[in-house]
Amino acid sequence: MAELSVAEESDCPVEGVDTRLMGDCCGRDGYDGVFGPRFSRRLARRHVRRGLDETATRMVAFITGEGVQGASVLEIGGGVGGIQVELLRRGAARTTNLELVDSYEADARTLAAEAGVGDRIDRRLLDIAIQPDSVEPHDIVVLHRVVCCYPDYDKLLGAAADAATRILVFSYPPRTVINRVVFGSENVWRRLQRSAFRTFVHDPGALLAAAQRHGLEPAYEQRGRAWNVVGLTAA
Repeated sequence: MAELSVAEESDCPVEGVDTRLMGDCCGRDGYDGVFGPRFSRRLARRHVRRGLDETATRMVAFITGEGVQGASVLEIGGGVGGIQVELLRRGAARTTNLELVDSYEADARTLAAEAGVGDRIDRRLLDIAIQPDSVEPHDIVVLHRVVCCYPDYDKLLGAAADAATRILVFSYPPRTVINRVVFGSENVWRRLQRSAFRTFVHDPGALLAAAQRHGLEPAYEQRGRAWNVVGLTAA
């Protein structure tokens, strides 16, 4: 999935988009325009050739170290589902995937079927930040390249944390001057192209605090050039 108002407006996706919350920047049409079937096919082909990207590999390693055997996994904006397939291979019992758009469904079903895990994956169109009560708790909740695509990170991570009974892990782009300039410029270009999609470089401390306010404690942090990863566990 898987992309700053210059104020903090980066490669990320996420039914139920509340335009009162999202405003003109991130209505469903904005996501549809960026994360369409062509984008999905490219992700699927890349996964088949290369497997998980470096950041996703780190996330899976953290989760595995905390214990994945028999666990239920909720991935928010999981795209074609590569992380879920890997966690199921490592012993997870079942996974649920939430998306804002349906562009990934065909490729995700094919990938899961080829891995022999299709019967253990439930895919739904749902915005957990808007409809948190529509999602049952899961042992593990994952957001990879998703926070950067959602303006109200507090509401998103709060709902994700409430859904996590054991582990929450998410990735986000570093809040560097370069990222803020590059992403801000990209958003200006999107506006000129009349694209509704925007991306965000949120404050890392605020992201962590948003999850901690819902009873989770930091257990893992890994900084990367393109993506940072934070893992939290139940207190």
